[in-house]
Amino acid sequence: MDFARISEEHREELIKAASAAMKNSWSPYSRFSVGAAILMSDGEIVTGCNVENSSFGLTNCAERTAVFSAITKGYGTGDFLSILIRTQGDEPSSPCGACRQVLSEFFSGDAVVVAVGDGGKSMTWTVKELLPDGFRL
Repeated sequence: MDFARISEEHREELIKAASAAMKNSWSPYSRFSVGAAILMSDGEIVTGCNVENSSFGLTNCAERTAVFSAITKGYGTGDFLSILIRTQGDEPSSPCGACRQVLSEFFSGDAVVVAVGDGGKSMTWTVKELLPDGFRL
């Protein structure tokens, strides 16, 4: 699925939802708030934000928070269509390695991942482009 083929309405909803989630970020150490919004197959949007911990390894990124929230709502691997990540600063930030692996578990390889910065600049990839040889059991 190409992000351009997602309706303008969904694009705006994803940006708005990820921006709102970003405001809930718990990021006292990095001071770098991130929000994520996933478009599900039924049209619902599920969000997440980054949650830091003083034991840095226990920090959870916005992308994974959103995926895990969708799973707790009962969604499965065929339900994840696209994810938009909203980050601070003019330059958008791509997902970290752990998030790329989690995205590859739940999204199809051609699912679209979009990152948007404060100034509206965006970057777009497919899950397969972000993690070409993702781990699978």
